[in-house]
Amino acid sequence: MAVQTPIRGLRSFCIAAKCLSFKHAAGQLFLTPSAVSHQIKQLEDQLGTDLFKRQTRSIELTNAGKQFYKAVQPIITDLETTISDFTNSQQNKTITVSLPEFFASELFVPRLSEWTELNPDINLQLETAKVGAPPAKGDLSVVLANGKPNGSIVTDLFPLRYVPACSKRLYRKYAQEGYKALKNVPLILHQSRPWSWHQWAERAGIADFDPKQIIQFDSMFGLARAAQQSMGIALVPMPISQSWFQEQHLVRLFEQELLTNDRYYLLQHENIENSEELETFAGWVKQTFSES
Repeated sequence: MAVQTPIRGLRSFCIAAKCLSFKHAAGQLFLTPSAVSHQIKQLEDQLGTDLFKRQTRSIELTNAGKQFYKAVQPIITDLETTISDFTNSQQNKTITVSLPEFFASELFVPRLSEWTELNPDINLQLETAKVGAPPAKGDLSVVLANGKPNGSIVTDLFPLRYVPACSKRLYRKYAQEGYKALKNVPLILHQSRPWSWHQWAERAGIADFDPKQIIQFDSMFGLARAAQQSMGIALVPMPISQSWFQEQHLVRLFEQELLTNDRYYLLQHENIENSEELETFAGWVKQTFSES
């Protein structure tokens, strides 16, 4: 009998028995009073006894109803607590991570399958942001900064350096010209570093640096794509752009690099020792992407 009895009927009975009203029970269960009455009638038919005395404007428990309520109510309470605890534990296994869009596309996503295979029971919610934008609120953030950012716990991942790169078509056309090519082709850079080409030229020892045109992008991905499409010569961040060179979408034009204080950092916004999932994920990020 117990195996065949729907849980919803037992729950409806317990709530109706507590408030002695099908109408009030229906409000708590988001059902109609007739639906509650029907569920309890099915339960009474299965038990072979009446649980309520039904009157015109009220109901009250029969002696059998009182005994049944006393026996069933603790079980239903325990069941609801178990379901609630399990639901909360599953929700707590979702980690929210904020990432720069170029880091996400070039480094994080290609390695993400490693994480999912090792941790199939931990969900990730990924939010991407442009370089320079404040990190979104979440459990963890990866940020690109020119100095150590503020955070509860900050881990240095790796530095960036910038190299001049262009498409294979532009390389074939201008490689033999040396630095003279910089006067004939637009120079591409990220708007967060508007003077990067001038800084690169100074370190390269170019005294008469006078670019034909400078084009700024607010996206590292847009910058790399523009260079690939032969729009000009770009200062491309390394090692994060390595795949662009391996797949020959871009070619390095000059050996001189621009070294800066730009680095990627992992920010932990709370004490992750209180969360096994966060600690596991932070450890994986450090192991996978840290230069050390």
